[in-house]
Amino acid sequence: MESHRLIYPFTAIVGQEDMKKALILNIINPRLNGVLIRGEKGTAKSTAVRALVDILPIREQIADCIFSCDPRDNRNWCETCKDTYKKENGKIKNERMRVINLPVGATEDRVVGTLDIEHAIKEGEKKFESGILAEANRNILYVDEVNLLDDHVVDVLLDAAAMGVNSIEREGISYTHPSRFVLIGTMNPEEGDLRPQLIDRFGLVVDVYGERDTNSRVEVIKRRLSFENNPEKFVKEYEEEQKKLAEQIENAKELLDKVVYSEECLRLAAEIAIKISVDGHRADITLIKTAVTHAAYRGQIKVDKEDLFVAAKLSLPHRMRRQPFEEGVIDFEQINNLIEKAIL
Repeated sequence: MESHRLIYPFTAIVGQEDMKKALILNIINPRLNGVLIRGEKGTAKSTAVRALVDILPIREQIADCIFSCDPRDNRNWCETCKDTYKKENGKIKNERMRVINLPVGATEDRVVGTLDIEHAIKEGEKKFESGILAEANRNILYVDEVNLLDDHVVDVLLDAAAMGVNSIEREGISYTHPSRFVLIGTMNPEEGDLRPQLIDRFGLVVDVYGERDTNSRVEVIKRRLSFENNPEKFVKEYEEEQKKLAEQIENAKELLDKVVYSEECLRLAAEIAIKISVDGHRADITLIKTAVTHAAYRGQIKVDKEDLFVAAKLSLPHRMRRQPFEEGVIDFEQINNLIEKAIL
């Protein structure tokens, strides 16, 4: 492999534990509705997302399908697969989940795709030119500087992420295709914020900062220079760690549907949401889903207090009700006390 194509290993990133965990949990469970990573420039946001490539799971897909439909999940097949794919003799291939980049200047047509109206009128059949949302199906959709995207494009992305489908309608002709993806956005708040309604649509939000510990900063410098001086050697050094993490993610995905939680967990989630005055019910639901996913990540089949601590930290702060220009601040000591006292 050529050195310029080598990617900085995910497990070599120093610190930023919350960011790394939020990304991993979304890979394990795409139903967490993605993660927004906010932070100053140079805090490894883009590095971490790009580094996911080597630890993403391998999955089956229908060989000739542009949407990478899952041969085992006919409920979410595209129209073509529903019409033509036969489970008995259809071709299947194994391919690693991918990171699809969405450029900041992307137009709506580039994102959602287009319908050839002239062809539909002349030939009486739909002709769809796929966009980024087609390519993103069953993959990760990465939007760097998400706060600089056109608001309407962000709305389209979040709607598709929530619904799992992308619908295009032009001149009375419509086309719908599966678009189930993990949405990862990164941004520097100094360059402008996202509307609170949009931030709330991300399942998890993490704020990242440069390392403040001298030894950690020295380690960041050492590893980066080592990677630049000899990428092949550096990547090789982290090969075993990368493999272990990839296996842990695979195991967690297998375990996810087996994880259980008590009625007290639900009551606790509701109580916490009321205490911190969040709007709506996304906070409670996401808190439980994140705790379940974290339990699977630890290799456990029952949600414990540790899972709830992590889930609260990642899923709640951005949902605080706040006045314009006022930061929402959570009293985590109060939340931790509630969790500690709970009998699960």
